[in-house]
Amino acid sequence: MPPDIEVVAEARAWFSRAAQDLRAADFEMTAVPPLTADVAFHAQQAAEKAMKGLLTLHSVVFRKTHSLVELGQACASVEPDLEPLLIEAAPLTEYAWRYRYPGEPDEPLVDEAMAALTTAHRVYESLLRVLPEAVRP
Repeated sequence: MPPDIEVVAEARAWFSRAAQDLRAADFEMTAVPPLTADVAFHAQQAAEKAMKGLLTLHSVVFRKTHSLVELGQACASVEPDLEPLLIEAAPLTEYAWRYRYPGEPDEPLVDEAMAALTTAHRVYESLLRVLPEAVRP
C-alpha cells in the first residue's frame, strides 16, 4: 500500500529542509576563513532532518530532539542496513549546541567541520536512496 499523500509531503519537506542545511554548510565552507561553527551546526541539522524525514515516511513517532543517537536507532529499526552509517553520524549531535553559545569553544577546526559535513552528506544521500521516488525532493 503506497504511503498517504500527506505523509509523503511531510517526509519530502523534512528532506527539503535537510538539503537547505547542506547547501548552507557547503556555502559557509567557501568563506575566507570558513565559518566552521556554522558548518558543523548545519551538518548536524541536515542529518537530523533527513532522519526525521525517514521516520515520518515510516510513520514512526519521534519526540522533539536533536539526538542523532536516538533518531539513528529509530531509523535503524526501519532500515537496518543503514545502522553503521547512523552510528557514525551520532557524534554530530553535539554540533546542535556546541559552538552556538558564549562560553563554548569558538570554532571547530576546518578538518573537523569538513568531516562533519561529509558525514551529513553521506547520511542525506543514503537515506534518500531508500526513499520511494515520490518522496524525494
